[in-house]
Amino acid sequence: MQLFYTDVFVLPLPPGHRFPMEKYARLRQALLASGEFSAADFQVPPAASDEELARAHDPDYIARVVDGRLDEKAQKAIGFPWSAQMVERSRRSAGATLAACRAALRDGVAATLAGGTHHAFADHGEGFCVFNDAAVAARAMQAEGRVDRVLIVDCDVHQGNGTAAILRGDERSFTFSIHGARNYPFAKENSDLDIELPDRCGDQAYLLQLRHGLDTALDLARPDLVIYLAGADPYHDDRLGRLALTFDGLRERDRMVLTGCHERELPVAIAMAGGYARNIDDTVAIHAATIRLAHRLFRDFGCHS
Repeated sequence: MQLFYTDVFVLPLPPGHRFPMEKYARLRQALLASGEFSAADFQVPPAASDEELARAHDPDYIARVVDGRLDEKAQKAIGFPWSAQMVERSRRSAGATLAACRAALRDGVAATLAGGTHHAFADHGEGFCVFNDAAVAARAMQAEGRVDRVLIVDCDVHQGNGTAAILRGDERSFTFSIHGARNYPFAKENSDLDIELPDRCGDQAYLLQLRHGLDTALDLARPDLVIYLAGADPYHDDRLGRLALTFDGLRERDRMVLTGCHERELPVAIAMAGGYARNIDDTVAIHAATIRLAHRLFRDFGCHS
């Protein structure tokens, strides 16, 4: 299973910033320590090009990001101060999801140990998201003639509002988001399928809704590729989550999504998306469990994509 990482591109943040950048490096270390992966399984991705980004983003927005012309309001909406490192990391994050999609189409499954930047819109960024990696990757796979139809399964606790807005009306891309009803973003967009959950929703109710939504999305989307945003933030002790899933519930969520795709012989590219547990080790463990399960499922049962 090919894994793409961007933690070597360090993003300087002010002291006390809420975004746990260190989780990415710690996730890579945890996967290596598991003994299930070798150093050869990990690759640093190429950066997404302007042409690749422009399939999902306005060229003027891309230029303002690259040239450092984002005003204070725009930077505040993103949540990061502008820096050259921010630009490079954002390009690499989108590039990692592009690479994961290409590898998944070849091998059945692949993952980026970052990504899931689903709050980025065509003309602006929000919520720690500069470029929308899933939308960029979906459009790239179609433009390259690798696939016709793409399904984005977004299980981050926050709605994929930017993804929904960018891909609205695109008949070849289907967006499914299952998220907290009262959580950020407070002004929701319309995905092709949205499932909104109440605060403190636990394992049983979540998995029941996910099963229904996943079956519906797979039937309606008829995809050639699935991009899975496997957020760790539905976890009960996540600082930004507001749902109440346990480790077991999150493992079953992953199993449901990955098995559902595997049974339909669909390649899956996985992105980590959010995770802000009070104990960062919990976030790392949840993300690592997602990757290890994907590796085992597609290794043990084969992939026919």
